[in-house]
Amino acid sequence: MDQITPLVLVPGLASSARIYAPVIPALWRFGPVMVANHIRDDSMAAIAARVLREAPPRFALAGHSMGGYIALEIMRQAPERVAKLALINTQARPDTPEATARRLGLMERARRGELRAVREESFPELVHPSRRDDADILKLVHAQDEDVGVEGYLRQQTAIIARVDSRPTLATITCPTLVLTGDTDNTIPNALSKEMAEGIAGARLVVLDRCGHLPQPEQPEATVRALTEWLAS
Repeated sequence: MDQITPLVLVPGLASSARIYAPVIPALWRFGPVMVANHIRDDSMAAIAARVLREAPPRFALAGHSMGGYIALEIMRQAPERVAKLALINTQARPDTPEATARRLGLMERARRGELRAVREESFPELVHPSRRDDADILKLVHAQDEDVGVEGYLRQQTAIIARVDSRPTLATITCPTLVLTGDTDNTIPNALSKEMAEGIAGARLVVLDRCGHLPQPEQPEATVRALTEWLAS
């Protein structure tokens, strides 16, 4: 039991612990599982520092989407504490001016009380085309909106806009790394996941079939398989 490595999971933008619910039972068999709270700070550095304060001394780390940005910041701040790294439907690049302008517009709508509408409008791009009428996943998205709240969403977007370019530090990552993505991710194209995998020595790239930006609820069995193989390696 002393050899068990705790696992820290970091959700994405406007996501909560619920996003990992389909996969946690299988991952829990490998040891303790913690889902980081990433809604209390408005910079990647501060979010990562808080996760590190609340995390076990050494752990495996998995970040989904925005959670991947946080994970890469954790790798800059305390790489010695991370035993294994999984980057799920994420990227290493900074925000583009176009993406920032879009985020600012979404933030203004959220301030006007339109967060639920914003998330519903974006839903078709979040999932594989075959899931666009999936009421259960849409219900999950809206439940997470409530978990995060408007202020949490605004802090998250602020942090995302100001994030640094992580590509130059990919080569410094030496722990076993999984890069997981979907074949039809219209939010963060899998070409950017492939770019990360190529930049990290020895990284394993897994592309899930018939999957968009939300692999945990879209393809839970395949996601579990990839993550458990990573944990067991």
